[in-house]
Amino acid sequence: MRAVLSVNTNIQLNFNQIANLAKQLPKKQKAKLVTILAKETDEEEITKAELVAQIKEGLEEVKLYKEGKKQLRTLKEFLADV
Repeated sequence: MRAVLSVNTNIQLNFNQIANLAKQLPKKQKAKLVTILAKETDEEEITKAELVAQIKEGLEEVKLYKEGKKQLRTLKEFLADV
């Protein structure tokens, strides 16, 4: 059985929404996703300071978005970076 996902690429998803979508995948595809993400993580190890800086940057982006000062990327833009 093959799972197919059709998504309007103008929909903006936050991390929790993406996580919820991933949870709905069949077990085999979840395992494949975990493998892909783990491989990416292994290739790009970061220090604790870099992680903290990235989290702070993300929180600042959320703040700016809530204030209407920043536009978030669309799903299409996000997936283009993956």
